[in-house]
Amino acid sequence: MKFEDNVYTFLKELNYFAYSLSCTDHVWNLIFSDHNDKWNHLHVNKYRQTFYILHIDGNLGSLEVEPKKSVKAMESFGLSSYTLDSENLSRTWEPLITSARKWLKAAGKNWIKANKQVLEKYPLNRRYGTAPNSLITVSLPDIYRLDRELGKTGTGKLVRLVEDGFFMKSENTEVTSMTAVTYFDYCKIAYIAGKRKEETVDESLSGREMYIRYADGRHEGLLDIDETSEQEFADWIDGAHPKRVTGGHPWEIKRGGNTTHIDLYVTRPYFKKEGFKIELRGESIGRMVETMKMLLAIHEASLPISIANPEGIRKRLLAQDNIGIVPCYSSLHRANQHFRKEDDVYDVMHYDELGRFKRRIAPFITWEPLPILKPRNV
Repeated sequence: MKFEDNVYTFLKELNYFAYSLSCTDHVWNLIFSDHNDKWNHLHVNKYRQTFYILHIDGNLGSLEVEPKKSVKAMESFGLSSYTLDSENLSRTWEPLITSARKWLKAAGKNWIKANKQVLEKYPLNRRYGTAPNSLITVSLPDIYRLDRELGKTGTGKLVRLVEDGFFMKSENTEVTSMTAVTYFDYCKIAYIAGKRKEETVDESLSGREMYIRYADGRHEGLLDIDETSEQEFADWIDGAHPKRVTGGHPWEIKRGGNTTHIDLYVTRPYFKKEGFKIELRGESIGRMVETMKMLLAIHEASLPISIANPEGIRKRLLAQDNIGIVPCYSSLHRANQHFRKEDDVYDVMHYDELGRFKRRIAPFITWEPLPILKPRNV
């Protein structure tokens, strides 16, 4: 059978199995072992009359298939396709498609037995799950720990602030009026307190000069207003100042990526037209200690201040959160975004990183359900 016909037949056979919906797309997920007893995960998405076959846990990439018309390899799922000659395409994809068809045949005969086999044999290092951080912390002594990096004294202070309800009281987090120079004063305290070991911060600079040097740079006109005027700052916050522009990152006081920078936000309090709330945001594992040090220093200066998700920070400091376990083939970058908010996952790791403690920790891991492959007529 020609390779293209093998793919068309696979999709025809797949159509006899139940699918999930993503908007109006039909979606199938197949987990199966191939002729080399290697496990594979195929994600098949049908958009209108076109199928996209993604080899999730391998290096084959994706196929774009129009039944009875064409089979194309894709550079990346969802991007423009390019055509490989039939011989190369067949050599790379034929064994996988054949194994997938064999699996469909087995599932068609006894789908419960087939899915049970997946559940029992699919390697743990290829699955998503959550593990208690407390258990991982005590098992892996060299693991990065926020409480150890912040220090015992700082950890105790911050935990107490959360437990005392400090961040729930407006008098601790809001001011009635503010100027740009006041904001820059906040920034100066933050820059000095949050200095990393490899950084040099010139403490002789003013807060404004530090902001110019260390912030994102796209200030949306904050540097152009009268820095001593309460009214101009209020107008700028409300978008009513002629110097206010959009599209920048005025609150990004320490540069980073989309999830790895630190913000010092000033906003109007919820449901209020007066006053301002000042809040630090820097929840990534690599910037959290800096952010917490900034908070403690600003608080020590007797200035109102808040921090994003204080309850979550307390959990992280006391190892009451969870660590996300991600498949060995997945990057750890932004992998925490895979998990739900209620999972309390802020940091992630690969299962194999548990090393010799796998047997101790595995019973405590809550694994995400694996997809069930079931005939449509059942």
